[in-house]
Amino acid sequence: MTKIENTALTEAVYYILLSVCSPLHGYGIMQKIEALSGGRVHLAAGTLYGALNTMLEKGWIRALPEESTGRRKEYGITGLGKAVAENELKRLRELVSNGEKILEAE
Repeated sequence: MTKIENTALTEAVYYILLSVCSPLHGYGIMQKIEALSGGRVHLAAGTLYGALNTMLEKGWIRALPEESTGRRKEYGITGLGKAVAENELKRLRELVSNGEKILEAE
């Protein structure tokens, strides 16, 4: 297993990883991200596919075999991708916790 990068993910990358926990094609990923974010995050196709290619190269996601009847490529999260998403969730929880401690103490 490749070492998990200890850097913050962009919101788009984090949402893409969450979206492909169940296999999904590009347009479905865009729709799921919009739903997860309450309509706040909209990804253009170029942004999405650039991010997908980067995540494929890093081994965070994988392209699933295309069905003989379907034309859309689906993507799924890998074990490494899940670990990256879990690491980001831990980082975000720490941010929230520290913010609550400081802001609620005032």
